[in-house]
Amino acid sequence: MSEQNDPPPQSSESEGEQALASLLTLLDLETMETNIYRGVSPKDRWQRVFGGQVLGQALVAATRTVEDRNCHSLHAYFLRPGDPKTPIVYEVDRSRDGHSFSARRVVAIQNGVPIFTMSASFDRAEAGLEHQSAMPDVPAPESLKTEQQWRSEIVTQLPEPVRTWFMRVRPIEIRPVDPANRFEKGRHPPRQVVWFRATGPMPDAPALHQCVLAYASDMTLLDTSLLPHGYTLFSNALQLASLDHAMWFHRPFRADEWMLYVQESPSASGSRGFNRGEVFRRDGALVASVAQEGLVRLRPNKA
Repeated sequence: MSEQNDPPPQSSESEGEQALASLLTLLDLETMETNIYRGVSPKDRWQRVFGGQVLGQALVAATRTVEDRNCHSLHAYFLRPGDPKTPIVYEVDRSRDGHSFSARRVVAIQNGVPIFTMSASFDRAEAGLEHQSAMPDVPAPESLKTEQQWRSEIVTQLPEPVRTWFMRVRPIEIRPVDPANRFEKGRHPPRQVVWFRATGPMPDAPALHQCVLAYASDMTLLDTSLLPHGYTLFSNALQLASLDHAMWFHRPFRADEWMLYVQESPSASGSRGFNRGEVFRRDGALVASVAQEGLVRLRPNKA
């Protein structure tokens, strides 16, 4: 038996693929009846459902009611914390099917009350004017530490109850370009840049890749607004929660290939942190933009 301070063993590629397979299973919603779907949560969640999971599942539900069109934008609100022990029912309203665009509204329900709403718009691919932001010049993902390597280096600094959770294999691998130890107190500029991809090959289904990107887009974005303030991720001084989430899909991509996520937080005020991000393919194409506001509330007498 290894000593308590020994670093955990490196995870195998097959474990990453198993984690991705579990995510794809979560996204494969059960059809209850026309326009009504049901999803579940992984058993390793703590007190509430991960927001990216609800985003991804809601987009799956909306996509199943649209033919021959891909999502180009979504706008969502998180209304209540989700209970990971209770299935989530997704009701889709087919708001409009026009010549060029289709509009859908999704309500996620638990215990008879809505916990999340999303509006999404779909269109067919068309040629048109083209311009985009430039991708920053950063090191290639292969030159950076793997996620398990940098997590292993800091795991002993974490509280004992969260170490197993922190080291679990995830369906999305993240490689920070300039990793800051978020579990030590310190102030950093409100910007972070990470490479990320699904941990295994995925089917050739563009809509599924959009749903996985929606899931991944919520993994690190809210954290960006904490960087200038010196709070650790497990600080009891803060109450954190995603309030809303918006995405725009610009160009085709594969979620199982490396993409660069450039995130910044221009503002925090009124117990809310605003964050935005740009997602680039490895060839420099801007494939998606993201914006999110989150609750960043100081708890009384704990700040």
